[in-house]
Amino acid sequence: MIRRTVTTFTGAVALTIPLVAPLTPAAAAAPWRPAVMAALGDSITSGFNSCGWYVSCTSRSWAAGDHAGVRSHYLRLSSGFQSLRGNNVNLAVPGATSADLAGQMARAVRRGADYVTILIGAQDACVSQERVMTPVEIYRRRLTEALQAFRRARPHGRVFLASVPDLKRLWRVGKDSPVARGFWAVARICPSMLARPASTAAADRERRDRVRARVAAYNAALARVCADYGPACRFDGNALFDYPFTLDHLSKWDYFHPSAAGQRLIATRTSAAIDDWIPGPARERGPLSPVR
Repeated sequence: MIRRTVTTFTGAVALTIPLVAPLTPAAAAAPWRPAVMAALGDSITSGFNSCGWYVSCTSRSWAAGDHAGVRSHYLRLSSGFQSLRGNNVNLAVPGATSADLAGQMARAVRRGADYVTILIGAQDACVSQERVMTPVEIYRRRLTEALQAFRRARPHGRVFLASVPDLKRLWRVGKDSPVARGFWAVARICPSMLARPASTAAADRERRDRVRARVAAYNAALARVCADYGPACRFDGNALFDYPFTLDHLSKWDYFHPSAAGQRLIATRTSAAIDDWIPGPARERGPLSPVR
């Protein structure tokens, strides 16, 4: 059975683990010519439910998809680096948490990835009960260890970290829809946030706020880990977490995962962070093709 994933209080995260080691001068000076990109994460990045009934639609992925209407990171980068064309791999797995990141990174390294995108953390917060959410310090350690492994194996590689979307925004846009509430209840989707969606009881309001605070703390950890990594890492600056998405950006098969339009939104909101990595002429953005 597939674990459902969706994919936000910013606070300081304790410095309980070593920082990522900086690049050597030789590695920092080397030109970047990506030939392989890998997308890591959960069902959001796998494109789950964006083109079919409870299946992953990797062609619509915001990260490594090849659908022209989504205009993924892969398509943007491959427009400037011909060596990247046809060398996109999606290693994201529905239901994955930060505990799965090390394994995904190891697979990316084996594939020779020069560019890696990571969107992970929704499932760390989107659990059966609040008390089993992943602690922030553990989340941060797992991210750091995965990036350390990438740097050791691929010292010229670059990394992009996407912020985790706002789960409370998901509740807010769907709570008044009987259809959305029905899907959430029947499939027991993200109970930590979406249980009793119509309730205005203080206990439920406070629970939602605490879950949102946990995701925001994950995003603070993402920002810190990326800053520690150095200029070869980019974070979206909470662009995804802050965006006021609507029901139109959610799959009508579960009102939880991004639709094709939602995947395009993620690609658009996150791509600005890497635009200066793309050769100048290829940065021009023409009209998007229809995405269905």
